Amino acid sequence: MIDVEMPQMGESIVEGTLTKWLKKPGDKVERDEPLFEISTDKVDTEIPSPVAGTLAEILVEEGKTVGINTVVGRISDGAASSASPAAPVAASTPAPAPAPQATVAQSDGASHVDAAPQASPAPVFAQGAGTVVEETAGPLSPLVRKMARENNIDLSRVKGTGIGGRITKQDLESYLTGQTTGQTTGQTGTAVAPIPAAVPAPPKAPAPAPVAAAPTPAPQPPPAPIPSAVQTTMPGAPPAMRVEPMTIMRQKIAEHMTFSKHTSAHVTTVHKADMTKVAKLRDKLKGSFQAQYGFGLTFLPFVVRAAVAALRQYPLVNASIEGTNIIYHRDVNLGIAVALENGLIVPVIRNADEKNIVGLQRSIVDLSTRARSRQLRPDEVTGGTFSITNFGSFGSIFATPVINQPQVAILGIGAVQKEPVVIEDAIAIRSTAYLALTFDHRLIDGALADQFTAKVKSILEDWTEEVM
Repeated sequence: MIDVEMPQMGESIVEGTLTKWLKKPGDKVERDEPLFEISTDKVDTEIPSPVAGTLAEILVEEGKTVGINTVVGRISDGAASSASPAAPVAASTPAPAPAPQATVAQSDGASHVDAAPQASPAPVFAQGAGTVVEETAGPLSPLVRKMARENNIDLSRVKGTGIGGRITKQDLESYLTGQTTGQTTGQTGTAVAPIPAAVPAPPKAPAPAPVAAAPTPAPQPPPAPIPSAVQTTMPGAPPAMRVEPMTIMRQKIAEHMTFSKHTSAHVTTVHKADMTKVAKLRDKLKGSFQAQYGFGLTFLPFVVRAAVAALRQYPLVNASIEGTNIIYHRDVNLGIAVALENGLIVPVIRNADEKNIVGLQRSIVDLSTRARSRQLRPDEVTGGTFSITNFGSFGSIFATPVINQPQVAILGIGAVQKEPVVIEDAIAIRSTAYLALTFDHRLIDGALADQFTAKVKSILEDWTEEVM
């Protein structure tokens, strides 16, 4: 039997959601044939089979979120076909019901593979910093765990709205809000009960004003505010709003972006680059480039080429932070943000400083095409040391990108457009673009960030490298 595990799809990813099995138990599967689909904040993709054989059993059902390296299924390679009957027996052995006994969950979340059929799962306790938090709603994100520990929340009291009843950050925020308001209304509620008896009192004696002041607004509003929020004032008119749950990928992106903002001290510096030389070279070569290589020539590989040269000169921008240590990376592995239909992903060009314009453009086209067709491998979205996002491809001229953890900087490129520019007291038409570098001020100071961006700008403005 060969174990099939939940892969790690990024340095900061600790779990993934198995969204769909592409094979059923008993189906034959070839090596590298798509076996199941997963969703994380970095990728929504198909996972290939590690070996050829027969899918013997499925251990994690669709829609369940489990930690990385969790065994989600097993494949029989044929040599141990007699082991197949043993698997069902093993599956029925969990019946010994020492389930009521509480067990202590490991901090790495490896105990998240409990079989879902149990109607009332045994409580699992996670020790926090002097706090005991009960977990009965399945796997939780690190952010949710942290919020639960900090606010001393008993998770068995929180209703999860995520996939399979999973508890999200929004669920905890709603619970905390409800707890606060519940305490206040609970206190006033005991005072509201005697109101009917207290109402007749004011006509007899206006003096008991304190009793009459509190009651009047409290009794009537509670019953029916919720239906009115979903309907328009016109009878039979369509609903005023539509409620739709986030996709798994959208939830993960939200958590990842929030985590990045909470982790890094974000600062953005912006330089305007004169892209005229690059624009003229591209216009001159793009026809023959397309004919020779089979794909178009864009501005992006020029910026990537300039950025990797600057990273070699300023290696701190290519570093990362681990606790109080600075990790200097020898390789320049450049992440390129790719927009998907329902999110984004950052595949990595490895050893980007060793590639010329043709090699970089080929890598960009290949990775972006396979990202949109969900064909990226797990190792192609990990190991990035610096990222670039080309928001200019959608017409944006300026933005402040969010750092892709655990990196310490990300470069954004605005649209290249012609505009009048003053050059030596004369007005000329030049092709320009904004370069926006967002950096982690915990490690990088403004002077270094400006020096790095100025180097990128200088290379682009004085471009001399041959393309073909």
